[in-house]
Amino acid sequence: MDKPAGPTSHDVVALARRALGTRRVGHAGTLDPDASGLLPLLVGRATRLMPFVTGLDKRYTGELRLGVRTETDDASGAVTAVDESWGQVSDQRLRQAMLDLTGALDQVPPVFSAKKLHGTPAHRRARRGESVALAAVHVLVRRFALTGRNAATVAFEAEVGSGTYVRALVRDLGEALGCGAHLVALRRVQVGAWRVEQATPLVALAAGVPLQPMAAAVAHVPSRTLTATEQALVRHGRSIPAEAPVPGPVALLADGRLVAIAVPREGALFPKVVLEA
Repeated sequence: MDKPAGPTSHDVVALARRALGTRRVGHAGTLDPDASGLLPLLVGRATRLMPFVTGLDKRYTGELRLGVRTETDDASGAVTAVDESWGQVSDQRLRQAMLDLTGALDQVPPVFSAKKLHGTPAHRRARRGESVALAAVHVLVRRFALTGRNAATVAFEAEVGSGTYVRALVRDLGEALGCGAHLVALRRVQVGAWRVEQATPLVALAAGVPLQPMAAAVAHVPSRTLTATEQALVRHGRSIPAEAPVPGPVALLADGRLVAIAVPREGALFPKVVLEA
């Protein structure tokens, strides 16, 4: 789904449930309301594949504003500080600061986020005026690069691992430069191998759209085509011998259809999620 800026990810799921006539719809990776772009939806039995798709890398394009800090780290929040020293930040210094924020990092999530603190989303506590201190989490930033600049407005591209907040990445860039910064616009253009160009616009959902086969959701997972005998075993939740050592889950297919996801153990593949009875 190509989510426009405005609706929440939950809003999109609710619309998909009504349009598709099923409660079994989930999304693989929240997008902030002001962000647009690729929001993978899993429908029906495919919702059981959620654990295998939520950890995929993501790619974004966006814009940030140097010299202005906000309480939410994006344009939706109140301005907390303005610093005109951004004018002394050269493109070279900006590129280096962005490069310094790549790799494995410890990142503090935004205070106004869904990150839970003692069971309550941090944004709820923050809006009640409570003091919120979130612990840093380990994240991976594969690429954070300058793609254009007009004075204090900077266009960028970021490729990040699951759990990374681009708002926080922009905030930390501003702090590294000494002038502050906040996220102005964000668009998610890729999740794993899925690209936003292939996505269905939200306005087209109500008209009904063909769903991709479940195998497409786990195309990034190593696969194996089952024999008829193996297919019968797997459908009953029984293991099959592993043809070769594998480090993680395997998609088990029959005639291109996804029958199950199996995990390796002791030289065999044990069905973890069976999708065909």
